[in-house]
Amino acid sequence: MTLDWKIELVAIPVTDVDRAKDFYTRIGFHADHDHVVSDDLRFVQLTPPGSACSIVLGTGITEMAPGSQKGVQIVVPDADEAREHLLAQGVATGEVDEQQWGRFVYFSDPDGNEWALQELPDYAAGAQG
Repeated sequence: MTLDWKIELVAIPVTDVDRAKDFYTRIGFHADHDHVVSDDLRFVQLTPPGSACSIVLGTGITEMAPGSQKGVQIVVPDADEAREHLLAQGVATGEVDEQQWGRFVYFSDPDGNEWALQELPDYAAGAQG
């Protein structure tokens, strides 16, 4: 028997749920759910375009400190295009970081959670298809 292990949800710790939801939807994440269970529990699930993995933020979701999530990575088809999209949405990024293992764009959300967008190198992109 082969086990399928699929990452489907990553918690992102934030201070202001509405501000974070606005930020992520502004950069293109789809708002899947926003459910208030109680005064102590609000569940907001958002999914990047084309992704099988979503993020969750809210009240009572994680004990991580806001801004402490570092290094979540999203694969994109074109790092330059992704960078231009972020800039057009008012998100600060550096230049595209060229490495042998891909081209990267880094950004942070309003709480300081850090993200990397990676354009895979041609040899890896072919293996993905």
